[in-house]
Amino acid sequence: MRWSGRRESGNVEDRRGRGGMAVGGGIVGVIVLVVALLLGKNPQELLNLVPGTMQEQTASSPGAADEQSKFVRVVLADTEDVWSRIFEQMGREYEYPALVLFTGQSQSGCGFASAATGPFYCPSDQKVYIDLSFYDELRERFGAPGDFAQAYVIAHEVGHHVQNLLGISDKVDRMRGKVSEAELNRLSVRLELQADFLAGVWAHYDQKMNNILEPGDIEEALNAANAIGDDRLQKQAQGYVVPDAFTHGTSEQRMRWFKKGFETGDISQGDTFSAPSL
Repeated sequence: MRWSGRRESGNVEDRRGRGGMAVGGGIVGVIVLVVALLLGKNPQELLNLVPGTMQEQTASSPGAADEQSKFVRVVLADTEDVWSRIFEQMGREYEYPALVLFTGQSQSGCGFASAATGPFYCPSDQKVYIDLSFYDELRERFGAPGDFAQAYVIAHEVGHHVQNLLGISDKVDRMRGKVSEAELNRLSVRLELQADFLAGVWAHYDQKMNNILEPGDIEEALNAANAIGDDRLQKQAQGYVVPDAFTHGTSEQRMRWFKKGFETGDISQGDTFSAPSL
């Protein structure tokens, strides 16, 4: 991805180095996260029951961290430019989200942000939270290296911000308690796949606007989408797959919806909730 020397977003809150603990690093954290998703539990609660998952946070190389933070700021700036243009075409004004960099754990408007839960978007404070050590996990544990794989992660979370601004997330959240857990999971899958589609839309327009793509970049994003599909994560964690417990979609679905967004660039084609099949 061509990003060096380009505009960096000023909407990044850097909380790294403020102390705290790294929670559930490595494969234990991954397994606890998957189990928590399956049971509908707070991952932090389960981590507290697992001996040895709390460990002192060790600082990574300052130079590498600075390079990563610059990259994150450029990607966020690109999402600002792309979504501002798309919202303008819809006759609306795009509200920029903030992105919080932290190490170990930090407080968010949705509770504690933890390295074990991975990157996420909190609609309450309209912020994306990410511990940059997740990129090490993405590369080493999930086998999804590359800067555009990392950009896809940010674009996906910003996709959730777009859903929040459009009122889509609220519609799903209002179904909580009104439908079965299995049905709520199915709605969650459609929400997540739409965020993948929106990440693809971002890539489509960013390429047109800034010529960001290098050979292999889209394959990096697709590889990342494949690596974090529900079916693959469940298979790794427990040896079998439970479709009714999916919350993000299969590897194939995640790749397909990202690719559709990238190829069409048409936000109207991303209605995963009305799609007869995913």
